[in-house]
Amino acid sequence: MTRKRRQDRPPDIEVGAKVKARKLRFRRKPETNVEFEGGTRVRSDERIEDVELETDSRSERRNLPDEVEPGVTYRDVEVGWVAEARARIRDEEEDEEES
Repeated sequence: MTRKRRQDRPPDIEVGAKVKARKLRFRRKPETNVEFEGGTRVRSDERIEDVELETDSRSERRNLPDEVEPGVTYRDVEVGWVAEARARIRDEEEDEEES
């Protein structure tokens, strides 16, 4: 799996969420981590090919810092998150270059 962001075409899969809160307070500093992976195989008339996924995720925050402090009340908070994936079938030329 390749984890990089490609801007040359829109994602094949995109999943997102948006959350709003009037008040938000953390008792302790949260530990966050986002991981996703996967792949598949595609069968054509000629052969079966592995499909590689190029993935990316990002978030946008309003009135909430990247690192929150325990006990602080944050007001009028918005958080948006999106994960994207693009499927890519390796070209024979790429296979030869890596050999």
